[in-house]
Amino acid sequence: MLGKTAGGLFWMFRFLERSENTARMLDAGFRIALTRSSAAENEWASVVAAAGVTDAYTARYDQYIARNVIDFLLRDTNNSSSVWSVIEGARNNARMVRTALTREVWEATNECWITLKDLLAHPISERDLPEVLGTIRQQSALVRGALHGTMLRNDIFDFARLGTFLERADNTARILDVKYYVLLPSASFVGSSLDNVQWESILRSVSAQRAFRWLNPGEINPMSIAEFIILDQRLPRSLSFSYAKIVDNLGYLEADYGLRLDCHEMAAPILQRLKDSSIASIFDEGLHEFITTFIRDNMALGNQIEQDYRFIG
Repeated sequence: MLGKTAGGLFWMFRFLERSENTARMLDAGFRIALTRSSAAENEWASVVAAAGVTDAYTARYDQYIARNVIDFLLRDTNNSSSVWSVIEGARNNARMVRTALTREVWEATNECWITLKDLLAHPISERDLPEVLGTIRQQSALVRGALHGTMLRNDIFDFARLGTFLERADNTARILDVKYYVLLPSASFVGSSLDNVQWESILRSVSAQRAFRWLNPGEINPMSIAEFIILDQRLPRSLSFSYAKIVDNLGYLEADYGLRLDCHEMAAPILQRLKDSSIASIFDEGLHEFITTFIRDNMALGNQIEQDYRFIG
């Protein structure tokens, strides 16, 4: 496969995943801001931080209020990570690799773009926000469903899945880092009602609230939730699940092309570190330190995949 085609597939699905992740973070932040008005500004700040766009936001606004955060993360074309920007990017990449996609995947992507273009044409009120976020998640899921239901399990599928899971791992890690490093810098908060509310928001952000309660009935505590989100390979948005899929798809590419590249050597140790870690050892090391290393390694792996498979040039 041409590197440009591989890159188009990779970024098409990274962008689609990012749109859904942003919608999930906004939904969790909105629910807390709605029920805890005294903490609303901090909650909106945490959503912006988790999206990785704090510098861009503060260059434009001087307050974290609902109207500004919602508009910046959903509609602002100057924000390259806004839902509208990434959906536009996903559709542009899909057009570039149109011949590599089934008709169903292309039509689902195009329908996603048309639907969200209309939906985000005007500012979104807080009253309409839950419905809008639900539509964003639904449209992303429709494209992913078309991919699973109609695409051959070949190198095209592998590059699409690599984009999905690299983006998902990055998002989950950033949510965890914001929880412990930005929102709760003081150890005195751990175990408090504020701490429990924030852990609930993390579970909601990664669509894991019901699954966690089903597997862990009883009192919520930080260590068990962190273990679930970092190490449990049954959770589709956990770091371990994401990296198991990344290593699998890189392995399929290695078998198809008969080449073991630097990215294969980088991915396997990241997964092995997750397998070898216990949540107690992660907390002993420091959750922030562990997550910072993970985010750095995940970013480096994405860059190495781009180089090894010659996405550019």
